[in-house]
Amino acid sequence: MSDEHDAPSLHNRRAFLGRSSLGLGSLALASLFDPRTMAEDAALSNTRSSDTTAGVVNPLHFPPRARRVIFLCMAGGPSHLETFDYKPTLEKMNGQGMPESFTAGQPIAQLQGKTLSCLGPLFKFRRHGQAGQLISDALPHIASIADDICIVRSMVTEAINHDPAHTYMNTGSTIPGRPSMGSWLTYGLGTETDELPGFVVLTSQGGRNPQPIASRQWHSGFLPGQFQGVPFHSHGEPVNYVANPPGVSRRQQRDVIGAVGALNSLAARELGDPEIATRIRQYELAFEMQASVPRLMDLSDEPAWVLEKYGTQGADGSFAANCLLARRLAERGVRFIHLYHRGWDHHGDLVRYMNQCSGYVDRATAALVADLKQRGMLDDTLIVWGGEFGRTPMSQNNKGTSQGEIITSRDFRCGWPVVVSKAA
Repeated sequence: MSDEHDAPSLHNRRAFLGRSSLGLGSLALASLFDPRTMAEDAALSNTRSSDTTAGVVNPLHFPPRARRVIFLCMAGGPSHLETFDYKPTLEKMNGQGMPESFTAGQPIAQLQGKTLSCLGPLFKFRRHGQAGQLISDALPHIASIADDICIVRSMVTEAINHDPAHTYMNTGSTIPGRPSMGSWLTYGLGTETDELPGFVVLTSQGGRNPQPIASRQWHSGFLPGQFQGVPFHSHGEPVNYVANPPGVSRRQQRDVIGAVGALNSLAARELGDPEIATRIRQYELAFEMQASVPRLMDLSDEPAWVLEKYGTQGADGSFAANCLLARRLAERGVRFIHLYHRGWDHHGDLVRYMNQCSGYVDRATAALVADLKQRGMLDDTLIVWGGEFGRTPMSQNNKGTSQGEIITSRDFRCGWPVVVSKAA
């Protein structure tokens, strides 16, 4: 081919490459001057149902073993020394004076200047399962699944009060404002359902002094609002206004959602605010929940033997009922399910209150693990059991002190052992 034929071809290629690079540079510069240039399409694309299940880590870095998390939180400070963390030396020192070298300079709050004595475990520990897991007699049902759980006894916390300790446990910082672990998980990995929130919170109570739980424990922090946890009521109407008003059909409700979504889409194009995309998504989710939530809460399809195994007669607001709902939520693709049982803030009289709280949670916890295992779901479900901290190894009396306010450093700052499902 002659040079005169080559010249236009070369010129065209060079012109294309030159103009393309200038175009990309101009687009990048425009996005710096006005972030809405790029944010507009991104905000709108996040509202499409095909994108609602995808997380920002896409594709995943490696194939995950666990697809979902169920966090069973014993709010108030379950005593590690009466559950999973046997201390033989402490048992030998029971009743003796606490060595001053152990408490000197530590923030032990109202116990400063008091006469403190060592308090050994108040329940007998026995070995269970093929691995010989040491578990106290306070948790006989959990002991029966010893080979399906892993006990981690090396946890520490920086907090000495309940609220910041919960915040530290859920967000990694005692300072409010950071996203909770459930929010991070749904943000990173997405969710497997369009009919329910990816992050659901259930609470129950029973025992001494139920500690309040602040909503920041499941908040999305600086992440988009669509990733925050959604609290479900444990009994009665699970979500406020989930039912259509009288005289409003599902088709009419669909028309309203469509009209509101269209108006919000116009605002998204004009303002480029990512929270508008969250609003659109939440309207769509609320519409789907009007059908999915009643099906979720209807336990009439559960066999009597399943209810008996969990220790509940239905959605009665108990921890047992919430464990059953957790399994049903997991089956429906919810990524992170957070159960709080409030009542573990014992401070003293440990045998009485430990027996009381264990009675609320022990049976249902074991039933949940066994149920998931029987359904083939335990292999890809991570179950975590624990609380914000445990008790000190010393006491002012013979009944035992389990005060969050006096948890401090070294061994008695470790709080509780984390109990997780081994399969995940």
